[in-house]
Amino acid sequence: QVQFVESGGGLVQPGGSLTLSCAASGLTLSGSAVGWFRQAPGKQREGVACITSRAGTTVYADSVKGRFTISRDTFNKTLYLQMNSLKPEDTAVYYCATALPGTYYPLDSSYFSSWGQGTQVTVSS
Repeated sequence: QVQFVESGGGLVQPGGSLTLSCAASGLTLSGSAVGWFRQAPGKQREGVACITSRAGTTVYADSVKGRFTISRDTFNKTLYLQMNSLKPEDTAVYYCATALPGTYYPLDSSYFSSWGQGTQVTVSS
């Protein structure tokens, strides 16, 4: 059974940085496409960043491109999201998930599953 446990969220001032972690079990990160998603109050879940299985190719939402970096530690089965230059509009619950078997539609949450419980990120002064 695939499970993700996110951590690292918190309160940060605009312009600040945070690094989120996602501990994975039941899969290998080198064999699965995985991604970070977020959901703000009253809004739909949206894709933030994804990374493919073997090549490790990354895809980012336009809203975070140049500010966020997705990475993985395949040995320790941990996915990371380094977030810099944070803005109030980045406030959301952040989740990680894996692509449904046989599919890869980056940033489309409809094609991802095994959602973790999420970690809250609040950007406010």
